[in-house]
Parts: sequence; structure tokens; C-alpha cells
Amino acid sequence: MINLLKHLPVRLRLALSLYVLFMASPIHAEPNAGLGKSVYKKANCVGCHKWHGGGGGSYGGLALSLRDTPLSREALILVIRCGRPATDMPYHYRKAYKGSNRECYGSNSASLGDATPPRARYFLSDRDIGAVVDYIQTDIQGRGTPGYDDCVAFWGADARRCKLMAQAQLNGEKK
Repeated sequence: MINLLKHLPVRLRLALSLYVLFMASPIHAEPNAGLGKSVYKKANCVGCHKWHGGGGGSYGGLALSLRDTPLSREALILVIRCGRPATDMPYHYRKAYKGSNRECYGSNSASLGDATPPRARYFLSDRDIGAVVDYIQTDIQGRGTPGYDDCVAFWGADARRCKLMAQAQLNGEKK
């Protein structure tokens, strides 16, 4: 196999090597939705996207719904790492927008100016970002309206909000 690679153009060999390294990185490791839920809470994704990922109004502005998002895994990773310019979605990557670093959207804070996303309270490792994306894609994305089972999965059966949700459903209310 190695001998076959020697006959490929240098650029193609380099591209294949980078692809293999990228796919083997922690961001592309086996799904870890359990860690992802923990990081989702710690990084305060709940503050804007809510526990159910439905988004809506919050202190950070109007957060997009992770339930309805069509974003791919790679796009979610980019948004979590780099935030979203000109919005309140913060970046979680320590080196984002610093100095001459242009890993995020080909920009740095000098080129974005006031449109530079805010810095997140907590920076996340590639492993943590990958785990959050696993959690979003496994438990939130494409899942429709959140219900009691979603609440219990996030908060636990003894959570007051889940008990209130169950009671509201029994009373025919929408909560």
C-alpha cells in the first residue's frame, strides 16, 4: 500500500495524509453524547439554546433552534469553535481571531472589527466540541417538539420542571 502512495503526486499524498489525521482527531472520534450533554450544560449552551435546543429569546439575543438546524457536523464544529460573526454566538476556541490567526472564517479580530463574535466564558477542547456535536446530532437535531421524555433525559425524573411538564400534559396544556 505504501509503495502505491509513492506514485501519487505530492499534493495528493499530502491531502490524503491530512484527511487521515483529521478523521482520526478527537473531533471525529466515536460519538460521546453523554460527555456532550455535560459540556452543553457547562459551556452554558442552555443559556441561549435552552435545555431542549429549541432556541428563542434569551439574554444573549435570539438563539437559533438546534432542533431545526440543517447544519452538518463540520458546520456545527465550525460554529462552536468560531462563533458566528456579527451575532452573540460566542467562540469556544482559545486561538480564534487572535493576532494573525485566520482559522475562523478566514478572519481575525482586526479584519472583523465590531463583528467579531464574543469570547465564550469557557474554552472547549476539540474533544469537548466533538462531544457537544455528537449530543446535538443524537439527542436534539431533527427531533421535533420537546416533550416529557426529553426533559427527563436532560434533567432527570425528579426535576421539578419535568414534573410540571407532565402535569401540564395531563391537564391538556401546552408547556
